[in-house]
Amino acid sequence: MPDILNPNQNNSDSNQNAEQSFCIDADRVYDSCGDKDCLSEMRVFFTEADQAVINSAASVRIREANIINTVVNVEPVTYHCGFYSVDMTFYFEIVLDVYSNGGSAPTTVSGLSVFAKRVILYGGSGNVAVFSSDETSGCVDPDDANLPTAKVQVAQPMALTACLTECCSPCMPSAAIPDCVTEYFGGAIVPSQARSVLATIGVFTIVQLKRTVQMLIPAFDFCVPDKECVTSTDNPCDMFSKVDFPVEQFFPPNLADIDPENLETGCGCG
Repeated sequence: MPDILNPNQNNSDSNQNAEQSFCIDADRVYDSCGDKDCLSEMRVFFTEADQAVINSAASVRIREANIINTVVNVEPVTYHCGFYSVDMTFYFEIVLDVYSNGGSAPTTVSGLSVFAKRVILYGGSGNVAVFSSDETSGCVDPDDANLPTAKVQVAQPMALTACLTECCSPCMPSAAIPDCVTEYFGGAIVPSQARSVLATIGVFTIVQLKRTVQMLIPAFDFCVPDKECVTSTDNPCDMFSKVDFPVEQFFPPNLADIDPENLETGCGCG
């Protein structure tokens, strides 16, 4: 057994030969895909209070975009055994700076944009329904218990642009709005009115189809930590005392300290 207080101990011998093997349940990824989507001119929906700000706006500028929630559904593809459609509905928060005609400081508001996407992935064929004691929602449909599990990873969206537009008729998002999204905005989302906002954002996603399978793996040893825990303190002055003095912030480099090659290229970085 490695020494927990000796991080320099050599564990190469125990890592080379497994003492025994164990059967475990693990999520095997059968198929996956990554995508980069430019979601152009998505309509932004607001609460009643924020919609009133938009109605009197002269211009808007997008500040940031955040992912609030993603609803994922998996269904088998007809006549293609082992393939499944993964339907994803993304709910984004669009943060805007709203400028009025008076030239005053902008007002910051947040709105909702919704985007739906479908991909087809291979998820394997299973003839058993999997039930678990972890299920807390009551009865589980046996057909659903036989489906692979979809996992969707979404990177921080990139806010690109936003603009004001005239709305011909009131409309709402095409997808249902989950309660958690409504709670996030602190009130109900209202239909778009005479003035609306169109936002463009960039999104990076990875979609995986997984099944829980039994796998035989070699076991080397228990995962014992190889270093001690460093006790932290709640005293802010103790924390500040450990920060190095930023000498370079007070004393810029001398000419002799600058790399001559950087001077020739116009860069003063040493």
